[in-house]
Amino acid sequence: MSVLVMKFGGTSVGTTDRIKRAAKRVGREVANGHDVIVIVSAMSGKTNELVGWVDETSPLYDAREYDAVVSSGENVTAGLMALTLQEMDIPARSWQGWQVPLKTNGAHGAARIESIPTANLDARFADGMKVAVVAGFQGISPEGRITTLGRGGSDTTAVAFAAAFGAMRCDIYTDVDGVYTTDPRITSKARKLDRIAFEEMLELASLGAKVLQTRSVELAMRYKVKLRVLSSFDEYDETAGTLVCGEDEIMENNVVAGVAYSRDEAKMTLISVADRPGIAAAIFGPLAEAGVNVDMIVQNISEEGRTDMTFSCPVDQVKRAAKAMEDAKQRGEINYHDLVADTEVSKVSVVGIGMRSHAGVAARMFKALRDENVNIKVITTSEIKISVLIDRKYMELAVQALHDAFELEKAR
Repeated sequence: MSVLVMKFGGTSVGTTDRIKRAAKRVGREVANGHDVIVIVSAMSGKTNELVGWVDETSPLYDAREYDAVVSSGENVTAGLMALTLQEMDIPARSWQGWQVPLKTNGAHGAARIESIPTANLDARFADGMKVAVVAGFQGISPEGRITTLGRGGSDTTAVAFAAAFGAMRCDIYTDVDGVYTTDPRITSKARKLDRIAFEEMLELASLGAKVLQTRSVELAMRYKVKLRVLSSFDEYDETAGTLVCGEDEIMENNVVAGVAYSRDEAKMTLISVADRPGIAAAIFGPLAEAGVNVDMIVQNISEEGRTDMTFSCPVDQVKRAAKAMEDAKQRGEINYHDLVADTEVSKVSVVGIGMRSHAGVAARMFKALRDENVNIKVITTSEIKISVLIDRKYMELAVQALHDAFELEKAR
């Protein structure tokens, strides 16, 4: 019997009525002959409520007890979904992470999945169970404690189950009806993609697109798990949503698949740093230790043994980055004249596997921004991506201009 994994996010199971709607979708797949593994998130808003209770009770909390509390939201949803399916005469039961078991490391709050033994669920499927409703986001540590996978961890749970059970596909149900060429809230010309390659989706997710969690896309690409992103609020349609798949399954690619953005970025520049071997390690080592997520890096031409080093990071990490640099300076590890932070910038990126075989993408991008008088502060590139840092006030204009320049409203 083929296995299908279906994941429902918080908005899709936000009320008992929505759980019933999701259960009907599961019932259709059972009727189509599939054994189904359903991964559920907590009902919308519940995880934030649970986190708030933990913070209120113990600001310097024990991470193990934090996980015990915040993972409970998924348990409630799993139980309610299983009860709903049973009322529909579908053999179903709920499973918590430790019951499967979904084995993780011991990094509470940000655990990594190590293995998912299939014996327990396989035995129950063999006995007639048609649906296993699994609480997402949670697992069990080597010490036998409940762990959580970090925000968005239910997506990762779903992909991991699809890989472990050799599922035909992993359907991610959310509040949007697929992956778009850019944010439809910024431009009405944004178009839903029928298919997108793993690499493109990974870049878009890491660059700010919120449709899929980055770790889940990495896992899907590694194990070649087909993902389908679709809305739980639309009428049932077997061809709905966007399929995330291998590049070889896409007949023809546009040069650019989409435009992504990250609104709240900061540009930090160390002025007059000694240009010597090891200086980059001396700068970015302390930043990494401080948990600063550095993205774009640019080093100026050296003059008289001194240079400027520029990097970008999320705007809420500026103070942490500044302290890490000041501490390194006090320890004598680096010597710089000044640290200048620009906290009013955004990152805009174009992504597409078609860039590998087409020249002139950068020129086209820069011309579109020039025509709108948008100044570029920093540029970085990869094989399938070009990112620029610009003033935040021009971010939406830049996204619209690039979407038009690459004619993304037209189908591949």
